[in-house]
Amino acid sequence: MKIISYQVKKSPQGAVPVHHYGVLTDTGVVDMAQCLPQAPASINDFFALASADKGMLADIQARAAGQQATPLKDVTLLPCVPNPRKIICLGLNYYDHAAEGGNKVADYPAFFLRTAASLVAHDAPIELSSISTALDFEAELAVVIGTATRHMDEAQALASVFAYACFNDGSYRDYQKFTTQWTIGKNFDATGGFGPFLVTADALPAGCKGLHIESRLNGKVMQSANTDDMIFPVALTVSLLSQCMTLEPGDVVVMGTPAGVGYARKPPVWMKQGDVIEIEVEGIGTLSNPVGQPLGAV
Repeated sequence: MKIISYQVKKSPQGAVPVHHYGVLTDTGVVDMAQCLPQAPASINDFFALASADKGMLADIQARAAGQQATPLKDVTLLPCVPNPRKIICLGLNYYDHAAEGGNKVADYPAFFLRTAASLVAHDAPIELSSISTALDFEAELAVVIGTATRHMDEAQALASVFAYACFNDGSYRDYQKFTTQWTIGKNFDATGGFGPFLVTADALPAGCKGLHIESRLNGKVMQSANTDDMIFPVALTVSLLSQCMTLEPGDVVVMGTPAGVGYARKPPVWMKQGDVIEIEVEGIGTLSNPVGQPLGAV
């Protein structure tokens, strides 16, 4: 099943825009309230509710098929999880990407955090900054947690996962390298593409193993790999994180990028205004974002 987060374009004048989420069908989106009478207002709470009842997703999908859908032209997409409690990212999680940057493969993942303000929805513009031009692309798999998880072993860790999506870990490389911590270069506003929709875990191979992943800049393939090439796969990553912190419904874990990123090319390739960057993960879909004008520019 595919789930999107969105706002209705034709809201009453002066009304505060409301975050909706619903089931994506062939004709549009069916609001979750039409499929589930007790649907929570927050999609994060929905993850927890649906994860606790294994038959709920099938019931929702059956009800959605009998409802009238709102055409996608009448909605504005939001990042798949508009307000994640935590966004935890992995660096250097593909052997070839570590090698292209001259980095050693570590025995433990390189974790860093992103903020919700850095997220941007499918088809929405990635914003350039007025203080840097070194904006890089990174094709990644995003994992969405559905169940509160603590001290979970690897064999059971995938039971915590509700869904998957495409992610573009857009990075300002100069700012990333200003310090030994990567946080600042990874958290410019509206640089992390997240979409176009969630695909529930039951519709994909366990841990999204064996899936092709690639990025395309203006139609040209820049990265092309397979999720089997991850150093730390999904189950192990979830288990390792749960040893240190409680993973909560709505947390997002972003699984790292393969080789082919812009900074490792000679000369470097940076995203610029007017470009279109696409991230595709087999079985999930294609996330597409245009690159807009520098943030703050008139």
